[in-house]
Amino acid sequence: MTDEVSSPCTSVCVIDPPTGLCAGCYRTLDEIAGWIGLSTEERRALVAELTHRRARYGEAIASRWTSDAQR
Repeated sequence: MTDEVSSPCTSVCVIDPPTGLCAGCYRTLDEIAGWIGLSTEERRALVAELTHRRARYGEAIASRWTSDAQR
């Protein structure tokens, strides 16, 4: 088993202003910038948190970006 934790980046890279979260990976700008310096344990904890963020904010973020694209 490898200790590597892959970056959650999905190459969407658009910050949702109301939440401050990336619409692709649900990280904040500070979390994105700090990823390289995180320990394996910190990365695992953050990835676990992203699952909760997606559940909490995903629908709202997606609806904002879908409505913006339709304008």
